[in-house]
Amino acid sequence: MSAKAQVLVVEDERELSADIVELIKPICEPTAAFDGEQGEFLASQDVFDAIILDLMLPGESGLDLLMHIRHQNISTPVLILTAKDTIADKLRGFNDGADDYVTKPFHREELLARMKALLKRSGHLNSSDVIQLGDLVINTSKHLATYAGHPLTLKGREFDLLAYLAGNPGTIITKEQIFNRLWGFDSETSLSVVEVYMSNLRKELKNAGSALSIRTIRNAGYIVEAPDEQ
Repeated sequence: MSAKAQVLVVEDERELSADIVELIKPICEPTAAFDGEQGEFLASQDVFDAIILDLMLPGESGLDLLMHIRHQNISTPVLILTAKDTIADKLRGFNDGADDYVTKPFHREELLARMKALLKRSGHLNSSDVIQLGDLVINTSKHLATYAGHPLTLKGREFDLLAYLAGNPGTIITKEQIFNRLWGFDSETSLSVVEVYMSNLRKELKNAGSALSIRTIRNAGYIVEAPDEQ
């Protein structure tokens, strides 16, 4: 997976799901789910930056999915995309924790614009593709990272790991969240790979003279902090 924003699309109509995925690909990394149970399982991992959610799903409704993840204190922004278009439907969606509501049929340009706005408001869409934390500067589109003007030598997912951490400064990120985001839910790699990459990343930052701190919070996860935030 890349350092781009991760968006979960929960839509049971596979042709429509494929269209939505293609529409939003330029601004994010989409993952598709086709029923309520699968959607809730993925959403409950808390690794997505936004969710596009249909309400009428097989197995478990979209509203039930939404209420369940909100009860788990998962605050991922949710855009409901549904044929239910009455004021009562919209009010219930917002009351149950939705952040935006678009009715079907929809204009592609409007959906894309609303997704961009949702990701921007939550800080997960940077139009310049640049993440800056203290003297660390990461350009995700060019796959370049520098510290105090000096380039960092980062391999593959080391870059993605640094971008993920630096994009969420001061936030504890669990090992499972890192694994699911960077390697994927269905990866055959073991969870211990996170520790290996974290060790390599810390060594690279140390060699570059970086004052950034990547702390391990016991039984919780990792947190990155710039020197003036410690």
